Amino acid sequence: MEFWRRHQRKFFVTLGVLGGGYALYKLHNAYRCQLSELEIELACEKEQDELIKAQMQEHFMTIQRIAYSTTLPHVMNCLSSKVAQDLDVSLLTERLQQGKGQPYSLTSLEKLELWDKLKILSFTRMVLSLWVMTMLTLYIRVQVNILGRHIYINTGRGVQNSHWLEEVNLIDNEDEQQFLASADFLASSGLPSLICNMQTAAAECLRSKQLRDIFNPTILHDTIMEILDTFISMGRPYHWVEYLVPDDSYLHKSTASSSDGDGDISRFQRLMAETRAVLSSAEFRDIVDVALKTLVDAVVKDMTDQPGGGNAALSGMIPLAKLLPHIARMGPILLGEPAKNPFIEVITNIQDVELFFTLLYANGLSL
Repeated sequence: MEFWRRHQRKFFVTLGVLGGGYALYKLHNAYRCQLSELEIELACEKEQDELIKAQMQEHFMTIQRIAYSTTLPHVMNCLSSKVAQDLDVSLLTERLQQGKGQPYSLTSLEKLELWDKLKILSFTRMVLSLWVMTMLTLYIRVQVNILGRHIYINTGRGVQNSHWLEEVNLIDNEDEQQFLASADFLASSGLPSLICNMQTAAAECLRSKQLRDIFNPTILHDTIMEILDTFISMGRPYHWVEYLVPDDSYLHKSTASSSDGDGDISRFQRLMAETRAVLSSAEFRDIVDVALKTLVDAVVKDMTDQPGGGNAALSGMIPLAKLLPHIARMGPILLGEPAKNPFIEVITNIQDVELFFTLLYANGLSL
């Protein structure tokens, strides 16, 4: 008993230390188990997120591939054919050639009228082709970025299984196809009024230009820009958007059967409304201005630098009458096959254009 009295304090202290140590050990072990489970859970979530991002990227790349390999070539080919048909200069050229071979078949007044028509038609064809190619290239990039951003936003709303993209269509295939196919509106509906207004602008700017006037690269550059500026300033602001995007009444008629149950507005209509808002923004107008100016520089340089070609004469001074055939030939080149069209690459490589579409993809309309 004496021993117990003497050592019981030590005993209880030791027992307490051992008990506390054991309790700490159990707590630590439980913490380690929880931490391990959390790490496994986070690893699974990360793996799932990576899988979803890969699926999302694949879907986005598919949209982009369709747009650039199918939609753009198809629309450009249609436009090239219609522009060549509606702005055909061959008949005027043939009549002038006949008049040259048969001096008395045309009066002086008739010759002047034919040359004036040829002058206006040649510039209209080239400047219109330049504008159309620029706008279509930018328009389809707007479409691709809007679709891509919708996919990204919907992905961020929460996904519970790795088959999400397979089970739920972010924007169903019919809407995507209809949205991308809307790029055909210019060729199918907007072109006649576009040609009319561009021809009016060309006629106004070329009124003071005589066939004997001497042209050089600077004068040609300024003339093209003057026609573009006159065309852009015609009518109300952003009137040119109407050539590219159908109005709301047209959209409502074409999508009456595709409503998604949320009122009377289909997903396609919402996408088109967003596209119209982007095209009507001041930021997009600035990008259009930059792209057109850059492309005019590239076109004039191409006409000046072509080795061994008839356009090489432009490097010096050339009468307008001799320049017109070269002007007319640039139209089909500008609307040539996208995969082989160097002028499309000129637009896509503009730094301001790249920045605009980066911001559009990231922030939408809050540019």
